[in-house]
Amino acid sequence: MADPTGMVAAANVAAGGKTGNSDILSVARARLDMAVSALAESREDEIDDLRFYAGSPDNHWQWPADVLATRGAVQGQTINARPTLTINKLPQHVHQVTNDMRQNRPGAKVIPVDDNADVEVADVFNGMIRHIEYISDADVAYDTACENQVAYGEGYIRILTEYCDPNTFDQDIKIGRVRNSFSVYMDPLIQDPTGADAKWCFITEDVTKAEYERMYPNAAPISTLQSLGVGDQSISNWLNEDTVRIADYYYIDYDKRTLHLYPGNQTAFADSPEDKQFKAVYGKPVNKRIVQDPKVKYCKINGYEILEEADWAGKWIPIIRIVGNEFEVDGRLYVSGLVRNAKDAQRMYNYWVSQEAEMLALAPKAPFIGYGGQFEGYEQQWKTANTNNWPYLEVNPDVTDGQGAVLPLPQRAQPPMASSGLLQAKAGAAEDIKSATGQYNASLGMTSNERSGKAILARQREGDIGTYHYVDNLARAIRHIGRQLVDLIPKIYDTERIARIIGEDGEPSTVKMNPMQEEPVKRIVDQEGVLIEKIYNPAVGKYDVRVITGPGYATKRQEALESMAQLLQGNPQLWQVAGDLFVKNMDWPGAQDLAKRFKKTIDPKVLADEDDPALAAANQQMEAMAAEMENMFNMLQNVNKSMEARDLEIKQFEADIKAYSAETQRISAVQAGMSEQQIQDIAMGVVAAALESNDMIMSGEQREMPEMEEPQMQPEMTPPQGEMNEMR
Repeated sequence: MADPTGMVAAANVAAGGKTGNSDILSVARARLDMAVSALAESREDEIDDLRFYAGSPDNHWQWPADVLATRGAVQGQTINARPTLTINKLPQHVHQVTNDMRQNRPGAKVIPVDDNADVEVADVFNGMIRHIEYISDADVAYDTACENQVAYGEGYIRILTEYCDPNTFDQDIKIGRVRNSFSVYMDPLIQDPTGADAKWCFITEDVTKAEYERMYPNAAPISTLQSLGVGDQSISNWLNEDTVRIADYYYIDYDKRTLHLYPGNQTAFADSPEDKQFKAVYGKPVNKRIVQDPKVKYCKINGYEILEEADWAGKWIPIIRIVGNEFEVDGRLYVSGLVRNAKDAQRMYNYWVSQEAEMLALAPKAPFIGYGGQFEGYEQQWKTANTNNWPYLEVNPDVTDGQGAVLPLPQRAQPPMASSGLLQAKAGAAEDIKSATGQYNASLGMTSNERSGKAILARQREGDIGTYHYVDNLARAIRHIGRQLVDLIPKIYDTERIARIIGEDGEPSTVKMNPMQEEPVKRIVDQEGVLIEKIYNPAVGKYDVRVITGPGYATKRQEALESMAQLLQGNPQLWQVAGDLFVKNMDWPGAQDLAKRFKKTIDPKVLADEDDPALAAANQQMEAMAAEMENMFNMLQNVNKSMEARDLEIKQFEADIKAYSAETQRISAVQAGMSEQQIQDIAMGVVAAALESNDMIMSGEQREMPEMEEPQMQPEMTPPQGEMNEMR
């Protein structure tokens, strides 16, 4: 276990004690020793799982050394060696899980959680996360971590920051790959499977002495390091004859501050400007408490000295853990993957396959059985009968049994045959592998005894359930990655800039960010109220992350294409209204261009709402006004038939209505080349003329006509949408 002195120092750091460089190094060495000791047994089993998983006919890693020695398959021996075949079935089972993760990789989706947050800013967060994943090749980091998680039980992903280019101080966020999980030593006292509650973590690397001197020319010479390590085992572990160990060391330091509470639920930290103002107004605080403000620190160390040092912007250690199966036994942590429980079944399968091959190989070497004297004179030929392909074999045919009876010719003895028990044992070992991994024929795409589609799907679900915890742990890790990115983005992108985002369909775009503005989204419009641009501040508001698991966008597009094809096949008339959407989802060059051209052939009335929101609002108003005009016309038609004296005026009004309809048809002909304001002006003129005719009728017969409820006109005289639809 770790040095008690070192553990005390580590505890002091965790409690917020101020330390110098020597204390930081002492604590770091103690923590690394503790992690190595706590994970030693589990790591040994994991390495054995990895070797077994990577076993092949060339390395015999799936065969115990003592068994290989007894079968003569050591040191390149081939003569008289018994078969030691390796038919490795485990990669198929591992890839069944990992490749399913690739096809249905969980994705982080940012959602607003308070009143200051904005949905559009959440979409910007989502686009920035997709951009970070794109520039980082994050799929490689995810796939490597998943492979390690499923194979032997643990994988890791890290988050980095890099300068955009040599001429700026602006930084980009990257998602980094951790190929060797055994180089990571995380706080073994964590409870969260992703390591979100870790107090410290190391990523170690052993470099050659020449490479070390090239990377850190200003560091202490290696000879000095060697002299410092004499008599100190905790230091000497960092240096051997050929390599120097360096480590990225992240740890959380605590800054203790006093928080004061004032009337009106107002808070301020002690000695801050706000606290002084509150004291001047309210006097003593109502209550106070000690707050431990965590800060993530970063060091690159070699065990002897600090090579680099900086503050990490985020509030979590930027190393994310993906675990397979996790156990705590006698205070020690053990992890495993899919391979662990399938090792014995795989060994037995290799053994039975090798035994079967051995028996089949001996079949042509069955000896010949004959009688004395039959081979006399032909001994050399018969001695090589099992190795040489003789066209014929000669014998002495007149050999008798001593009583005059001629003996039968020589015959080959019955060769050894594979017993039914051997075949059953091999098949049983193959089934044991499936049961140990939780995957069966239907899950592996193999023919099984299920015949109906429902039965096959049920067996596939059964297999998925057996390995679903791997997918669930990955989703939990990706959620934590999303939370870290949401926390980092406002802190790293802290200057006014044009940020690149990527949409769900993979199309890139840009947004303008200003971390100085007070509102989350600032909309800039021109004098006519037309939106020019939007400026975002992701630092305003609180956001959280949820995980969406399912097929990727490309898969969804293919499924949408197949569904639309079936729909259009049964309803060919839909080509006239949705043909462009069908072509847009086709996966071949030029599909997008063809979709744009096809869109031009669709009736503009179908695309009005989609293309021009302002025009859609105008059309809605026009529909309302058209309804009012129709209501007025119906009321005039129901006027008392005895009003024959006013027949001429009614006919005149009907003529005006027809003129209005003719005018709207004329507007329809020129609508495509007119602005919304022009359309509104023309429609308002027509409506005013119609209303004027109505006023003339009503003024002449107000005393004689029955009382009618005055129609409610729209306060804003814009063209009725119903009439505009008739125009089209």
